[in-house]
Amino acid sequence: MSGTTTAAVGLRRRAAGAGANRWVVLLVLCVSLLLVAVDATVLHVAVPAVTEDIRPGAIELLWIVDTYPLVCAALLILFGTLGDRVGRRRILLLGYALFGVASALAAFAPDAQVLIVARALLGVGGAMIMPATLSILRQVFPDRRERALAIGIWSAVAAVGAAVGPLLGGFLLEHFWWGSVFLVNIPLMLVSLPMGWLLLPESKGDGKGPWDVVGALMAAVGLFGVVLGVKRLGGGEDMTGPFTVLPLLVGAVLLALFVRRQRRRAYPLVDLTMFARPAFSTSVGCIVLAMLALVGLELIAAQYLQLVLGLSPLQTGLRLLPLTVAAMAAGLFGARMLRRFGPRRMVAFGFCLTAGAVVLLTAMGREDNAALMLSGFVLLGFGLETTLFGAYESMLSEAPQEQAGGAAAIGETSYQLGAGIGIALLGSVMNAAYTPGLSSVPGVPASASAAAGHSLGEAYLVAGRLGGEAGAALRSAARDCFVHGLHVTLLVSAGLLLLGAVMALRLPRVMHCEPEGGKVEVPAPREVAESRVSA
Repeated sequence: MSGTTTAAVGLRRRAAGAGANRWVVLLVLCVSLLLVAVDATVLHVAVPAVTEDIRPGAIELLWIVDTYPLVCAALLILFGTLGDRVGRRRILLLGYALFGVASALAAFAPDAQVLIVARALLGVGGAMIMPATLSILRQVFPDRRERALAIGIWSAVAAVGAAVGPLLGGFLLEHFWWGSVFLVNIPLMLVSLPMGWLLLPESKGDGKGPWDVVGALMAAVGLFGVVLGVKRLGGGEDMTGPFTVLPLLVGAVLLALFVRRQRRRAYPLVDLTMFARPAFSTSVGCIVLAMLALVGLELIAAQYLQLVLGLSPLQTGLRLLPLTVAAMAAGLFGARMLRRFGPRRMVAFGFCLTAGAVVLLTAMGREDNAALMLSGFVLLGFGLETTLFGAYESMLSEAPQEQAGGAAAIGETSYQLGAGIGIALLGSVMNAAYTPGLSSVPGVPASASAAAGHSLGEAYLVAGRLGGEAGAALRSAARDCFVHGLHVTLLVSAGLLLLGAVMALRLPRVMHCEPEGGKVEVPAPREVAESRVSA
């Protein structure tokens, strides 16, 4: 490399890193991610305790779980592009502060309504944090080989957060009240805020043109409406009801207008031409499908382990631990796999492996089978993380550096949108398979059967009030119906994952890298063939 080129690369790195070592910056970003990842999963094992204490209705319970990803998904584009404009570090630090305040409010929420508001504020904080971490990572790692390794470490930390959440939540629930699962965010925030202030570099986009405030609000309200409508469908609401149809229509119209507005602006909020690149658009679609298939399963699995098998919250967290350990391994080895196999084979293999794991788990029944769950969860964790790693790396590498915030926001929006829709969609599949079996339980009044059809937890409460043979019959029937619903949901999820494997065939065959610090380009198929021949 010539002296001029070396100097230019060094100059770019100093501008991106602002004097901070990029690996130290990665450490701080990983702590940021841990903050959000823990909160995304810590509530799952606490759902039964929340249900018993504040007695939310079926829709309120869905809101308690879904509000965080819903609000976060709605605001990611707004805060991701705002970070490109005013500074990603600034937005990140504000997100830390809001996350801490909202965690305290959630911990001491006296009823379902306050808890839903607190979860919404947590979603706002998460929307400020997530795109900032990825866009800063894109800025301080201009070389694709190093960036792939950094993304692998980043995604492994996400898996750690997913594991720490249930384990920590289970431990706290066995010793304290359910609100303590939110208090764990505050120490992480107290560490992240000063570390971010001292060590993170400030970075911005090119700053050309005004920030499109109207477009940002259109995207936020549109995404909120679409996911809200899907959420209501997942909660069993009438699909023709005005409170279901109206959000869907308004959201779809606003998103269509947002796309039209961005295409006409000289300086768009989000450069939609990125979607014309197969690697970018396919990666986004793969992220949506992967999360859509998995997140609902995690919530259902937590209920299965606690309510069907009778495990404690801590035991539930321990049972889910192999999934996360396998995901960590896939994240740490992801860069090597990507270089060897290329994005196409890596992502398609991850989808197929995850689908196979999901089909394997359909053998779960009313009795505990620890070996089966261990095998299924290990394959599930490794396959899913392989998929997400390959998709995220391809998406982020395809985006221009000055659009890093917007690209990261699109990736995180697809992640959160897939998670929110997955909970609603798979929840509705679960309800459709679970409820009919309880319509005519011998000796159980129709009103009790209708109430038991809302959820397994509510069925147990109704059975306890009935007592005697009728209560025992209702409890047994509800368990059988839940296991049947779980099997149906697993098969639907496997179908979605196989669809993702087909979609992944549009990704590039190889991971194309230019010299360190150069612009990353994904080769066309002919260029790939020529490079393979010359090699």
